[in-house]
Parts: sequence; C-alpha cells; structure tokens
Amino acid sequence: MATSSPRPTGEPADIATHLMDQAMGHLFSAALRTAALHRVADHLARGPRTPEQLAEATGTHPPHLRRLLRYLAARGIFREDASGAYQLTPTARLLRTDIPESLHSAVLMATDGLFTQTTAGLEEAVRQGGTPFERLVGQPLFTHLASDQAARTHYDDGISALALPVDEAVAESYPFPSTGTVVDIGGGRGGLLRAVLSRRPELTGVLFDQAPPLARHLLDGDELKGRWRTEEGDFLTAVPTGGDVYVLKHVLHGLPDDTCRRLLRTCRAAMAAGTRLLIVDCVLPPGNAPHFGKTMDVAMLTVTDGRERSAEEFATLLAAGGFRLTRVLPTAAFPSIVEAVAE
Repeated sequence: MATSSPRPTGEPADIATHLMDQAMGHLFSAALRTAALHRVADHLARGPRTPEQLAEATGTHPPHLRRLLRYLAARGIFREDASGAYQLTPTARLLRTDIPESLHSAVLMATDGLFTQTTAGLEEAVRQGGTPFERLVGQPLFTHLASDQAARTHYDDGISALALPVDEAVAESYPFPSTGTVVDIGGGRGGLLRAVLSRRPELTGVLFDQAPPLARHLLDGDELKGRWRTEEGDFLTAVPTGGDVYVLKHVLHGLPDDTCRRLLRTCRAAMAAGTRLLIVDCVLPPGNAPHFGKTMDVAMLTVTDGRERSAEEFATLLAAGGFRLTRVLPTAAFPSIVEAVAE
C-alpha cells in the first residue's frame, strides 16, 4: 500500500495556498508602502483607532483602508483588537516618523516604483545576465542618482534609516581602538562614524565619500567637535592615508568582483602593513536557512552589478587586494563584520 511522503519540517500544511500567497507577495509591498505613505503608524501612536477614524485622519476611503489594515495585520503589521480598532505592533512602530529608529524612509525607498519596476526585469536578467536597473533607466544607479537630486535625497534618506540599527550594532560589536583614526570609505552621511566616535571620546575619524551625501552629514554636535573631517573623492582612484582602521560598510556588495579588487588595491595603497580593514556586509551562510542576505543578494542582482558573498568569497577577494581575512564577527543586525589586515 502506497503512503505519502512525510512533509519537510517547517513546510505548511496547505502547500498550494502557501505557494500562491508567496507568488502574490508584491501585494504586501504595495500595502506596506500605502500604509507608510498615509502615515498610519503615526496616527496610531496615541492608541488604537478604528478604520473609520483612521480614514478621516488620513483622508482615505474607509472600506478600502479597513481591508488594507486587515491584510497587514495578518502579516504582523498592526493588530486588530476585539472592538475592531487597530493598534501598533512592535514591527509597525518602526513605520512611525517621529522616533529615532524609524524605518519609514527605508520602506518608502525599498518600495519605490523605480525599484519595483526594476524587479520586473529579474526574469530577463536570469535568462541573459546584466542589470535590470540599467536596462530600465539607461544608466547605472549612482549615475542616475547624480543627475536626479530628488531621487538622490530619497535614496540617501532611506539608506540612512536602514543603516541606523546597523551602525549601532557595528559600533557595539567591534573593539575599535580607544585612540587613532577611523577612515570610513564610502561612508555616506556618516552614521557609522558618529556611532563609533560617540563611544570612544579620544578617537578621530574621516568621512570619505562623494559630495551629495557629505553635504548632509550627521557628524555635527558638541560631543564630536574637532574630532572628524569630511573628504570628497573617488574611492576607486585614491582614499585618505594615515588611518588606523579603515571601514567599507555596504560598499563591496554593490560592486562586481573586478571592481571590488580594484577598490581593495586602492585601499591597500593608502594603508600601512598590519592596518585593519573592516568590511560590513552580509556574510551568506551555507544551506537553506533563511537569511536577509539572500534577499539582499537578489536585490543587488536587479539594481547594481553587485552581490552578497560568503566568508570564503570575501577571503578570496581580500587576498587579491593585498589583505588577509582574520575573522568574521556577527552583529545584532543583519550584516557581519569581516576583519582583514593589510599584508
């Protein structure tokens, strides 16, 4: 007598429905963006409210808003109580715009039409290679951002919001020296450098990037006064010399291997032997376990010519650039810290 095969651990009972729910995941992104655009979380900050009350406050259609909230609540974004009112969950709280750890800007960036349209080109990219973003827009991401100030600001705001928990986790996880100079290469608006310098009052820093993010840096403040400078430049050409620790946070994952090797050689030319280099990126684990890095890897495939990498792949890249990987440190956030030394 034939018997059915046992279901793999963790697989849902109704696999057909589960598959279709996953196939319609684009609706979740759209629903999350809609809630963020109408700042539903801000309106729930003072307590539960009914869909009708929320609709009046947000200028939306009550029946449709109710259906949207019900869908998001089924996925852990908001919660409906016994009276039919909705309230914030810990996840939904991060959609508030008035808290330091807000991810509101990051959600709007990730769900922006430019990137969702780019995602539609994934099938063609898998079939023949290339980068969907460049096919859609006609130029690489950062070339496009350089020519569109509104898009650049929107992108920088989103990246800064996404970076905040990462910056705090890295500053907390890594034993930065108490004195010396940290050089943050491609450091954007300087959130990581601020987090590191705030914890070590004798340490100084250099924020190295292009002009647009530097113009909106986050390093002002009495506690950091006189301990930092910004420097504009192209990190593929030259980077500041004289640092004691160099950092590349979320830089290599946006670049193909050949460009990574070029950047690493540029860094090595500026560094004395034995100087530490920290790469803050996702480090992909083996096997089938879920990991945000696997999501980010497909995002890199569609938007840039970059990729997320395993520890072994980082070791190979670093060796080609004149470095030796010494250890990989996990953090409380999604990326890890890959530590290397200049040889």
